[in-house]
Amino acid sequence: MNMRNSNVIAPPPPRGVAQMQLPLVMMNNILIKTVFRKNLELVSDIAREIRVPVQVAQELIDTAREQRLVEASGNRTTGAGNEMGYQLTDLGRARAAEALAQSEYYGPMPVPLDVYKEQVERQSIRNIQISRGQLTNAMGHLILPDSLLDHLGPAVGSGRSILMYGPPGNGKSSISNGIRDAIGGNIYIPHAIEYAGQVISVYDPIVHTPIEMPKEDQHSLRRAGNTFDSRYVLCQRPTVITGGELTLSMLDLVYNPTARTYQAPLQLKSTGGVFIVDDLGRQEEPPQALINRWIVPLEESKDILALQSGEKFTVPFDTLVIFSTNFHPNKIFDKAALRRIFFKIKIDGPSQADFLKIFALVARAKKVPLDEATLIHMLKVKYPEIDNIYANYQPGFLIDQMMAICDFEGIPYQMTPDLLDRAWSNMFVVEETIVH
Repeated sequence: MNMRNSNVIAPPPPRGVAQMQLPLVMMNNILIKTVFRKNLELVSDIAREIRVPVQVAQELIDTAREQRLVEASGNRTTGAGNEMGYQLTDLGRARAAEALAQSEYYGPMPVPLDVYKEQVERQSIRNIQISRGQLTNAMGHLILPDSLLDHLGPAVGSGRSILMYGPPGNGKSSISNGIRDAIGGNIYIPHAIEYAGQVISVYDPIVHTPIEMPKEDQHSLRRAGNTFDSRYVLCQRPTVITGGELTLSMLDLVYNPTARTYQAPLQLKSTGGVFIVDDLGRQEEPPQALINRWIVPLEESKDILALQSGEKFTVPFDTLVIFSTNFHPNKIFDKAALRRIFFKIKIDGPSQADFLKIFALVARAKKVPLDEATLIHMLKVKYPEIDNIYANYQPGFLIDQMMAICDFEGIPYQMTPDLLDRAWSNMFVVEETIVH
């Protein structure tokens, strides 16, 4: 587990219902819906499911009792700290069904948007200090020129947007992943946030990787979970990676008309982390349209979302955006769009010396012995055919092809000029007219 940059300030736990800063009706509804759906009785179990301290859960239960939605069951469970059991009354079950018809959401209490904004500031991606050593270690598996790290370091450390461009097959995606690894650290992700009485789910197990917490006595009234607001999940800084499938609609709130709840868009899920747009220019929408959607967030560190009612509101935009494209930026953006992308870094093919380093590393990793005659043939005969243009993907491609041929021929892994020629024929397609 990468613990660098993990010393973010935790969200303080609420000490009472008033500190939840949520509408009381919403909290009562979530309480009884959760009790109804999960068939809960004990305060400690209810507190765990709605992610609040036991004393807050008890306050909510007491309020529900006053409204005759909940009653004591009369059962004390000796194995659970001698806790009193509770159950929904007929009125409570009817209210739960009515509340579920309005919104299927139950479980963790949401965090008010304004409270969430405070936590975003405490754990901002722009608070991170990154050293050359951290970046070099994260890129350790890549052969990169020092000049590239000279440009990448300030870009990553700023937390601002980065455009990486250059010919395909030279590791733009691998560099993006290396940046993610270099940042490291953990932050707090809310299960859900609340705005204008609406619940927006944020925590996504596909995007967020939780940090395993110490086991605790689930029935203890003095729980270790009270050290931070358990409406959040401590996670690794998130990374969202999208490619040709990215559409503008993915950057909007997703409304589920059946459950009557919202799902946060991708960029909100990546708050405090990295958002990688790979293969820019391969999406259905033109790159200019995608960049136009990001202009306000990139410049003002806030995004504008809209509810089903049409009401618009702002949410934090605190993510390191990395755009990666095989196209020249001038071909896909106007000058105004390029001006708003803070760092523009060209990722070019390797020099011949770096190419040979990569080739040797890949061969060693795959246990294919190097052969001097094959290397000379490759550099003096084959690469002049393509004007000595090297790419980072080619060593792995050529060696994998030779290994496949060896497997087919039933011979030990090796490289020869003939095997290289056969591998080379699969790396490029001959320009020719095919008669139909």
